[in-house]
Amino acid sequence: MTYEDLVPVIRRLAIEAGAKIMEIYNSDDFGVKVKSDESPVTEADEAADALISAGLRAAFPDMMLVTEEQAASHSARGDTFLIVDPLDGTKEFIHRRGDFTVNIALVEMGVPTRGVVYAPAKERMFFTLADGSAVEETGAFDPETIGEIRPIRVADSDNSALMVVASKSHRDQATDDYIGKYSVKDMKSAGSSLKFCLVATGEADLYPRVGRTMEWDTAAGHAVLAGAGGKVVRFDDHSPLIYGKEGYANPFFIAYAPAVELKKA
Repeated sequence: MTYEDLVPVIRRLAIEAGAKIMEIYNSDDFGVKVKSDESPVTEADEAADALISAGLRAAFPDMMLVTEEQAASHSARGDTFLIVDPLDGTKEFIHRRGDFTVNIALVEMGVPTRGVVYAPAKERMFFTLADGSAVEETGAFDPETIGEIRPIRVADSDNSALMVVASKSHRDQATDDYIGKYSVKDMKSAGSSLKFCLVATGEADLYPRVGRTMEWDTAAGHAVLAGAGGKVVRFDDHSPLIYGKEGYANPFFIAYAPAVELKKA
């Protein structure tokens, strides 16, 4: 598998999954179940997962696949793998707030190197090109043909007036306490992996996450942010956030533009 082979496939599958998700999102009603970890799952999660998994396995049969909705995949371990969250931001989806995404990423030696984040309700899509650089695509989102794209780059942040983005569904006092260490010009709330993308485009400077996430929640956004010149580090010691951990659970982390002067927890 080459990056030239990978990028068109993950982009296409994200768009096709997004169309399926929106079909369900715009319906009069959809089923919601509760998983063993008490998190919600909808028929849109399951339909998107089936579509993406089938597409990736057909295109890259020898590649290890980890996906949120298939618990059997969570016990697999390897240095190189594809990782999928077919509908990140299920709570946003259920409440019809629009801040949900399709996330597909490639992890190599612990690092997300290529990825796509598609927010179908917001009509925004971000992905890495074969060379690893990050772009935002605008237009019709034709599954077969890449439309108009623009390179994206993190902000040259002003530490006296930072823009901070935080979770819409998981904001808490610990997050606010940490944000309070900075000189903040303004705050944005966003759901799902869109927060990484807002840092990647320079619409925000800093995204601290003091709460539970899994690698499939973050890998695609991490890849896009890295391709735009950004960084993602552990909250505790500011070492790089790595992937392929046992159980695929993340520690708390900070995503940021490198010009930001990071504060200790």
